[in-house]
Amino acid sequence: MDPMATELDQQELAQQLLAQARKQGIELVGPGGLLNRLTKNVLETALEAEMDEHLGYGKHDVSGRGSGNSRNGIRTKTVMTEIGPVEIDVPRDTGSTFDPQIVKKRQRRLTGVDEIVLSLSAKGLTTGEIAAHFAEVFGARVSKDTISRITEKVIGEMTEWQNRPLDRVYPVMFIDAIHVKVRDGQVTNRPVYVAIGVSVNGERDILGLWAGDGGEGAKFWLSVLTEIKNRGVEDVCITVCDGLKGLPEAINTVWELAVVQTCIVHLIRNTFRYAARQYWDEMSRDLRPVYTAPSEAAAKERFVEFSTKWGRQYPAITRLWENAWSEFVPFLDYDVEIRRVICSTNAIESVNARYRRAVRARGHFPTEQAALKCLYLATRALDPTGKGRARWATRWKPALNAFAITFEGRIN
Repeated sequence: MDPMATELDQQELAQQLLAQARKQGIELVGPGGLLNRLTKNVLETALEAEMDEHLGYGKHDVSGRGSGNSRNGIRTKTVMTEIGPVEIDVPRDTGSTFDPQIVKKRQRRLTGVDEIVLSLSAKGLTTGEIAAHFAEVFGARVSKDTISRITEKVIGEMTEWQNRPLDRVYPVMFIDAIHVKVRDGQVTNRPVYVAIGVSVNGERDILGLWAGDGGEGAKFWLSVLTEIKNRGVEDVCITVCDGLKGLPEAINTVWELAVVQTCIVHLIRNTFRYAARQYWDEMSRDLRPVYTAPSEAAAKERFVEFSTKWGRQYPAITRLWENAWSEFVPFLDYDVEIRRVICSTNAIESVNARYRRAVRARGHFPTEQAALKCLYLATRALDPTGKGRARWATRWKPALNAFAITFEGRIN
């Protein structure tokens, strides 16, 4: 069948249905609407086809007489769909052996509804807010317990994802922690550790989420990195992190050859914490020559100029950069393509922004498990169209060549 002709036929059919609905005064959506009726007809037609296959003969076919099993009327049930509740007639047989698959026995929701619930939960909505959304948009009642059961289904999936095998080598790994509020007797801030690896193929892979039991610490990071290594990661060329005390030693304990690079984005963001908002743009322009310098000597000269201008007004900024200098300068030795990868705000900042949005919408969580579930659902919802992955992969090839030269023999 000609695909173009099929597409035109479908468009013509849709136009005819829409014109007929308008003529009869039928709404497009809502109870009794055109989409509701079409969904009902499609589901009932599929169920009748399943019954035909189960019995071995069609409806009203005389060959079915005396076969030992036959149709036995219908039962009416309401299923929740992406367009709202739809009432359907499910055929029955005298032997009670019919087991429909398109809408299973005792099934009250189509799978698309579960995906809607998971998507809304990933955006940080509470069970009560999701229930209110279904009532407002679809005119359907979905209890908070039902919503909780739907989201609980991802726990097993999350556990499997958290323990999956990883690649042997990652040219770059970004590690960071975000903080969530957990109500355990009293509301406290808990760190959740996040690791993102950039694979040899240029794909950004979130390696896992780990809930800490207190403030962010290098000791806990050591256990996280050891777990990552046990899942198959034998080598990491560059690990990008913040300036947490003891973290470089923890990284090199796990991967001896890994270069520890202070995250430039973190360093710049922490710089602005000490300065008045009115100076941020000017300060950003003055800092740019420092972290884009071709060498350490050139960066040092630009930093002296920066300190001369801002050091008296903001001495804490000067101390911040001086304390981080030894972890910052390896960045200056790399090819410009490698710099773009490890300095990219999109690598981990876009992920953290999505996480913070989901966490902020919830306020606080009853348990660590609930917080991890929310963050995992946000992870599932990242880059649904794949456009971000495609753009990153396109820019990766020049960087891969630079990594292969800089870390010869380790990228393969």
